Amino acid sequence: MTAERQDEDRSSGLYSWFKELLQGEPSTRAELLRFLRDRRWEGVLEPEERAMLQDVLEVSETQVREVMVPRSQMVVLESNAPKEEVLRIIRECGHSRFPVVGEERDEVVGILLAKDLLRYFMDEPDGEFDVHPYLRPATFIPESKRLNTLLKEFRVSRNHMAIVVDEYGGIAGLLTIEDVLEEIVGEIDDEHDPRESAPIQAQANGCFHVQALARIDDFNEFFSSEFSDEDYDTVGGLIIHELGRLPRRDETIALAGLRFKVLQADRRRVHMLEVSRAPAAD
Repeated sequence: MTAERQDEDRSSGLYSWFKELLQGEPSTRAELLRFLRDRRWEGVLEPEERAMLQDVLEVSETQVREVMVPRSQMVVLESNAPKEEVLRIIRECGHSRFPVVGEERDEVVGILLAKDLLRYFMDEPDGEFDVHPYLRPATFIPESKRLNTLLKEFRVSRNHMAIVVDEYGGIAGLLTIEDVLEEIVGEIDDEHDPRESAPIQAQANGCFHVQALARIDDFNEFFSSEFSDEDYDTVGGLIIHELGRLPRRDETIALAGLRFKVLQADRRRVHMLEVSRAPAAD
């Protein structure tokens, strides 16, 4: 089949899909989610595309508490810390925004942007260091806020970070616009994220840990397999395609003499697989 014919078939299927939506089916969010998970749309939407559409719908039902960075993992700056300590934390973490706390950790006095601190070194590098003139107001949100509402607020206010508070007014965690977007499009890496290990790693038990983003051609070369890369580019895409849905943790599937076990997965995507040779049939 030519590429042009494939594009025509795909466009035709997509048209039929929207036509059915306009005719009133499905009529509820739950029905729409089931609609997207139906295997008949495999020829219209790639598994990753369907997963993204599902995530867009599910974001409206997700609360901040489910995806926030918990308080115990927050990196904060103390308002009275010397400039050497502030620079050390910024350099080691590589974040662009930091909550600044007062005498108590629950007292967030503002947000410091690393780029704003450059003004200090340009204007008065030898002057007495005071972080307060460079702070921006902090935005506080409840744990129960929905992500779609928060995303709209981020866009209107142009804030990129919000401090999450619990029902007693204490700091529960924080959330950034990147965290919200990752719920839709998946992990967003930058130059400060840890470097990933090799996509395929041998284990002591004779199995192999394979990252879901490992490319099919690399997987085929390593395992001498012949999986097609026409419909998907990654091993995770292969597993989703074969199952017709996102797999669950510890779920297994046998393909072409190989046994795949899902080691890490969430509601958005597969992260890590265990691959072993399937035992020969008696």
